[in-house]
Amino acid sequence: MPQLLDPNFEKSVVLMIEHAPTGSMGLVINHQAPLTLTELAKNQALTVAPSRRNDALYIGGPVEQFKGFVLHDSDGVEEKTEVLPGLYLSVTGTALSRLLADPTAHLRFCLGYSGWGPGQVEREIGAGSWLFTEATAERVLRAPTQGLWNEVLSGMGVNPGWLVTTGGVN
Repeated sequence: MPQLLDPNFEKSVVLMIEHAPTGSMGLVINHQAPLTLTELAKNQALTVAPSRRNDALYIGGPVEQFKGFVLHDSDGVEEKTEVLPGLYLSVTGTALSRLLADPTAHLRFCLGYSGWGPGQVEREIGAGSWLFTEATAERVLRAPTQGLWNEVLSGMGVNPGWLVTTGGVN
């Protein structure tokens, strides 16, 4: 929501990966980093398929920003955790190497993650700081990130122009 003043989450679309009594973890999927997959691969001595050389990296959140998380749709990667039907999360260098070299895999590489302590997400939702909806692998991996926040809101039946940036009238 606009009144959430943390710049890490301005117009963010966050894919919640884990939500438990001990805390929550998610990845911002629509904030591009100032790097490409090619630049990342060069630093890690990895091979990138020519078709994805200019693919962007994303800032997954403010926590551990040098740790990588790969969201993808590749059944061929052994090390993976299913997040949604057809959407997997991988975090190893071996998985990253295989995914970068595969021109058919759809992927979104995020640096860092977003974390919340016990009950924090519930409190923030109760305060009106977040809206939530169901995610799909298609939207996470294939939707253009430019305008994704507006698209998600519209899909929920919310006109972004209706959202106010301050509290209501007393």
